[in-house]
Amino acid sequence: MRSLLLITALLFSLLAQATNIEVYDFDNDQQERTYKEITTELRCLVCQNQDIADSNAELAQDMRHKVFKMLKQGKEKREIIDFMVKRYGDFVLYKPPFEGRTLILWIGPFILFVLAVWLMLRAIRKARERDQKPAIESTQLDQAHHLLEDDDTQSGNQE
Repeated sequence: MRSLLLITALLFSLLAQATNIEVYDFDNDQQERTYKEITTELRCLVCQNQDIADSNAELAQDMRHKVFKMLKQGKEKREIIDFMVKRYGDFVLYKPPFEGRTLILWIGPFILFVLAVWLMLRAIRKARERDQKPAIESTQLDQAHHLLEDDDTQSGNQE
């Protein structure tokens, strides 16, 4: 019983270390709302499919801390986002601006989708063509039939 209690305590201590809870003390509710807005608009560059508010990656933690520090310094939302874009590029934004240098971020997924559909349809068409082609062409069948008839007539003559 004592060892079970010790193991349980050890597991709980490991779980407590695994969870990283960040507690920030905001000056007002508006500052906290702005923090939440910014952290949900910025992409975690490690996870790439999560915003920094939901990510447990070290980089996301650093980015959240930087956002908090800049808010405490009195920076506006636009200034903080511009800083992050300058530092990490447009990819850090979940909704990057639609311009020439971010064009691939906007149309890239559509191009990949169209390419995948085209390749799939091409593979299906080739498979159908293979299945529809007769293994032996009609001229070859006629020749084989003719050879069989000749064989029958010759074997009939020999008997």
